[in-house]
Order: sequence, then structure tokens, then C-alpha cells
Amino acid sequence: MQRPGPFSTLYGRVLAPLPGRAGGAASGGGGNIWGLPGSHVQLPGRAQSGSVGGTGSRGANGRVSNSLCPARSTMSKAEEAKKLAGHVAVKNHVRNNQVLGIGSGSTIVHAVQQIAERVKEENLSVVCIPTSFQARQLILQYGLTLSDLDRHPEIDLAIDGADEVDADLNLIKGGGGCLTQEKIVAGYASHFIVIADFRKNSKNLGDQWHKGIPLEVIPMAYVPVSRAVTRKFGGEVELRMAVNKAGPVVTDNGNFILDWKFDRVHKWNEVNTAIKMIPGVVDTGLFINMAERVYFGMQDGSVDIRERPRLIVHGAECSL
Repeated sequence: MQRPGPFSTLYGRVLAPLPGRAGGAASGGGGNIWGLPGSHVQLPGRAQSGSVGGTGSRGANGRVSNSLCPARSTMSKAEEAKKLAGHVAVKNHVRNNQVLGIGSGSTIVHAVQQIAERVKEENLSVVCIPTSFQARQLILQYGLTLSDLDRHPEIDLAIDGADEVDADLNLIKGGGGCLTQEKIVAGYASHFIVIADFRKNSKNLGDQWHKGIPLEVIPMAYVPVSRAVTRKFGGEVELRMAVNKAGPVVTDNGNFILDWKFDRVHKWNEVNTAIKMIPGVVDTGLFINMAERVYFGMQDGSVDIRERPRLIVHGAECSL
């Protein structure tokens, strides 16, 4: 199928009728959405020599073997890792009759490509909720069904990238300025998974990502908000300036972005709550205890799959 190029006109496309939510479990037959199909995963058309059925295996270290990786191309290792993580995540989690939250950024492009391929090959019925103008255009470009939270307020699965992920699967997001809509969609999803390349994997937030934590703010309040954040938590706050326009970056919501460059590790749950209470703050790029599973595409062609740590309390299992 020939797809429109990056500069093709996407407006005026007639969308297919939005299907209603399917009865029963939206993940397909009531199965566990996290259950891997057997102990093997394979990208379409890729076979592992010497393996039964041509599938790559997931080892005890949580990695999927490099049989999943398409043939090496001229793309960088990081871009290959993004593509691999996106393909494995979509393979494991996307099912028929789901409402999907589609994240923003460069990594999510590979996931949307894979979703579109599966929709075509398997005749899947999915509805996609965008987290930004970019995500909306991506959904239309690949011929997927576009919807919104008015028509589909309950989301089965949200897929997004991250700027950094710590050991507890806390995230920094918002490098692309879409943090508020990304958090809304992730927050209303039954399951939220993240795809990223090896560069985003950190023990502590700030180890790899040095551009700060994005804060979306009402324009009139950016100066007092900046002062309040530095006074309470230290570090430096900068108004994010646009590259191809004069003046600051303006979000899809018409707001400004502040980048808070913190100077020490904090208790992020407390900091996130405190910053959101500052008048003028719309939301923060801290996604605390939201991601259930993260897929890291690695340099060696494997995928490192990590899940949020869990704690046993009085015989019951709960997420930290």
C-alpha cells in the first residue's frame, strides 16, 4: 500500500465510522494483555535459524533475542533500537477491538507503522486516540481510525516513548512539548507501556537526560512559576525557546514550556505533586508510577523488557 509522504495533504480524508467498544475483554478473548504468546516473539517475516517455528526467544534476563531485528540498514543503532522496541511491544500487546492511545515523538512512529501493518494483515479493528497534533497526523497518514476522548473516554492500551526511565520505571517526558495530552491519555488507559532505545535507560532520573524536566505553564505565569520552582527545589528553570520561530515554544494547548534543570535526586512523587500545586502549572513531565512495562531496544539487537517493581503487602501484590 502506498502511503502519503511526510508533506502530503492529510486534511479532507474521509474517516471510517468509529466502531463501538467490543463486548467482553478488549484485549481479545479475555486473555492477559501482558501474557507473551508462548515464550517466543517474532516480527513478521523474520525467522531465527535453528529455532522451532522461526521465533525469537525471551531469555531469563528479560531480553528478546536479536532474531526479531530486521536486517541492518543505514539507520543508526538508536533508530534500529527504537524500531525493534516498537515492533515487539505492538506484537505483545495490540489486540483486536482495542482503543489505543498513541503517543508522540520519534519512537512512536515505528509502533504506528507496525500497528498499521497488523491492521492490514490481520484485519484488526482498532481505534486510535492521539496525544498531539503530530500523533493525529501520524494516525491519518497510516490510514488508522482516528477518534478522541469524547467518543472513547476509556482506553485499553496507551503506547508512548520517554526521554528517560529510572530503575522504578518513573519517566521524564515532554521533550517534544506534548506532556499534558500524553499524561491525560496515559492516565485514562487501562494499561500504559513505554518503548525506548538503550540511551533512555537510567538508574536515576537525570543520569542520561540533562535537558531538565518539562513543565507546561500558563503563559502569564511563567516568571512566578520559575521563581517558585527554584526557590522550593533549587536548580535552574529556563523558558524553552522555539527554533524556527521567534519567541518561545507554544504547546498544542497554547501554553509555554519551562525546563527545570534540577541539581539533585528528589523524591519524585512528592516533587511532582508539589509543583502541580503551584498556580499557573498545567502539568509536569514527571510520569510517576504510571508505566507498567518498558521495552528497551538494545545495541546488540535484543529487547530488554522491564516491569514496574511490585511489593507484597499482607499477602497481596501491589505496584510500588
